[in-house]
Amino acid sequence: MVKVKNINKHFGKLHVLKGVSLDVDKGEVVTIIGPSGSGKSTLLRSINNLETVQNGIIEIEGNKIADEKNGKRIHISEKEIRENCKKVGMVFQNFNLFPHKTILDNIIEAPIIVNKEARNVVIKRAESLLQKVGLDSKADVYPFQLSGGQKQRVAIARALAMEPDIMLFDEPTSALDPELTGEVLSVIKELAKEDMTMVIVTHEMAFAREVSDRIVFMDEGEIIEDAAPDEFFNNPKHERVKGFLNKML
Repeated sequence: MVKVKNINKHFGKLHVLKGVSLDVDKGEVVTIIGPSGSGKSTLLRSINNLETVQNGIIEIEGNKIADEKNGKRIHISEKEIRENCKKVGMVFQNFNLFPHKTILDNIIEAPIIVNKEARNVVIKRAESLLQKVGLDSKADVYPFQLSGGQKQRVAIARALAMEPDIMLFDEPTSALDPELTGEVLSVIKELAKEDMTMVIVTHEMAFAREVSDRIVFMDEGEIIEDAAPDEFFNNPKHERVKGFLNKML
């Protein structure tokens, strides 16, 4: 579903991703953890073309959004990239809801404008998704009337409204109070049960252990460990991972 091969990303002189490679299979939940500034969010944003890598290959369901030959970047048109990214949904730390639109209008906007779908069809899907995330009574309210946890659940419903094959979550609970974190994580757990392909950046270690098929550890722009949860937490290979887990657990 996702294939990343030897990608590099620089912000000026800062080398943020250093030859990163990662494959994610259909129905797999891969969680990326590591210290702040290790490149986790940049990797996630590169998979969705929100960041453009300097070189390397990124494929979404076999379609390239970044390519190279003999170390040189190959041009792919913006139209082609946008089309190839349509099946990727993303949920950010800070919700990014439109404050002047109702919850229902927030959810239906992209399918109608981007995918040119019929309004009545999208409204039915949105109502079903609001029920799925436990907010069916909130369709006509505005974001300022919701808690942080509720806003994030709306953001998940909005991403799902585009009917993605792959979901990316960039620290979806980091802006929430601890008591609101659980309601968002439970929605993501339900998606995992439905075999949604997901890549999740999180600091929630217990959640990562429970929901993941694989855990990837990044440090200083590189993937230094990639293992099943039990192996990762009980028998980490890399000293950097051992040190990180000792602080976090």
